Amino acid sequence: MVSTDLGHPTSARRTARLTTILDTVSSTGQIRVGELARALRVSEATVRRDLALLDTQYLIRRTHGGASAQDYAYELPVRYRDAQQRLAKKRIAFGCAQAISRKPQAVALGGGTTTTEVARQLADRSELTIVTNAINIAMELAMRPRLRVIVTGGVMRSESYELVGAWTERFLEALNIGVAVLGVDGLSPEGGLTTHDAVEARTNQRMIERSQRVIVVADRTKLGVVTMAKIADTTDVDLLITEADAPADQVASLRAAGLEVVLV
Repeated sequence: MVSTDLGHPTSARRTARLTTILDTVSSTGQIRVGELARALRVSEATVRRDLALLDTQYLIRRTHGGASAQDYAYELPVRYRDAQQRLAKKRIAFGCAQAISRKPQAVALGGGTTTTEVARQLADRSELTIVTNAINIAMELAMRPRLRVIVTGGVMRSESYELVGAWTERFLEALNIGVAVLGVDGLSPEGGLTTHDAVEARTNQRMIERSQRVIVVADRTKLGVVTMAKIADTTDVDLLITEADAPADQVASLRAAGLEVVLV
């Protein structure tokens, strides 16, 4: 199993390789061991081990001499998504932290790689209470004594390390949240905020309902996308923070729908 300690150089390199493999098979439908070895500058034996791991996790299907995409759509696990659009997510997170006022309040962080970057930007704040249903975010902040961290109950999704379900929703019902910061898998005026998992969507709905202000953090690849489960309408969001090079037509349509958009 892949280590989630991305601070270790070997783990980081392997995670980057696995992400490249998944991106390649997603875009081309199939890959060859030799081509991958040359592109990644590693041995064919290393590539075969990587493919074997991804196959056991049902993210690809191994074939003779390579691998092909699965026949169904899947949600890329957070440990691989963390390597995608990393610089953009850091910029978005910095912009989000600037948009959260320095006053005592509860800030709810949903799961995801961009919200994890937001947590890192907020880690040195002393006036905040962080409420999160993401185990990895709670661990990021656990050693920050100036922050008060509250973790919801619930059932963990292995894809995103999020706690979701009825227990999570009941926990959130008892809270008054100043700002909720959410990541999404898709965002459009027609589809609203969407994600891959219906149970996760309901948990995020409850977080929005209990918050006075809602900020969505999303890189440009999420704009114009609609996935299976709807979280909320764009009218339920106060602010979207995205990349400066996000598709201009998508940004314009979101603004036309009444959503405030900040480009960073």
